[in-house]
Amino acid sequence: MWKELIQLFKKDNLFEQAYQEAAGMLDTDAAMYDASVEALRRSDTAEVKFDIYDADKGVNRSERGVRKKVMTHLVVSGGTNLASGLSLVSVVIDIERIGDYTKNIYDLAVHHPLRLEGGPVEENLQKVEALVSSDFKSMIEVFKDRDEDKARLIMNNYKDGLSDACEEISNSILTGTVTELNSSDATAVSLYARFLKRIASHSRNIVTSVVNPFHRIGYREK
Repeated sequence: MWKELIQLFKKDNLFEQAYQEAAGMLDTDAAMYDASVEALRRSDTAEVKFDIYDADKGVNRSERGVRKKVMTHLVVSGGTNLASGLSLVSVVIDIERIGDYTKNIYDLAVHHPLRLEGGPVEENLQKVEALVSSDFKSMIEVFKDRDEDKARLIMNNYKDGLSDACEEISNSILTGTVTELNSSDATAVSLYARFLKRIASHSRNIVTSVVNPFHRIGYREK
C-alpha cells in the first residue's frame, strides 16, 4: 500500500512536500527520544543539548503543515487519492504522539532528582529500552524506505513480547510485588515503562501503514 502511496506523492509536489515533512518529524522525534532517555537514565542533571519543549512544538507545527498540504491537495483535486491522504494524516498523528511521550520522559528526568535506576526490575527495563529503541529506529527506516518485509518483522516483535514486558514492569510495582524501590523511583519506573510502551505502540501503528490500507492502520495485516 505504502509504495503506491509514495508513487502518488511523487506525481504531486504538494503530497511530496507533506511526506518529506512527516519524515522530518520522525527525525526530530528520534533526537528527542535519544536525548530524553539519556537525561533520565544516564545523567544526574537532565541537561540536554537542545530545547526538548521547543522541538516538540516544532513537531506540532509540522503536523498541522502536513494536514494543510494534504487538505489543499484533496480540495484542489476534487478528492482524488482520498485514502492516500487520509493514511498520511493518520501517520502524522502517531508521529506527534511519539513526540509527546518523549517529552513526558524528559519531564521525568527534570523532576527525578538523579538518574533513574530500576533496582530489581533494571534488567527487564534495559531489555525493554533496547527493544523500543531498536524498533523505533527501524520504523523510521521502514517509513522512509517502504520496506514491507521489515515492517512485518517489527509488527510481530511488538505483539510477541514488548507490550507484555512493559506491562510486567508496571504491574509488578503497582501490585506491590516490587518493594525495594523508594516511592519516587517506583513511580518514575512505572511511568517510564508506560511511556515506552506507548512509543512502541505508536511506532507499530506507523509501521502497519506500510503494509495495510487506511482502514486497517494499527491492526494486524490480513
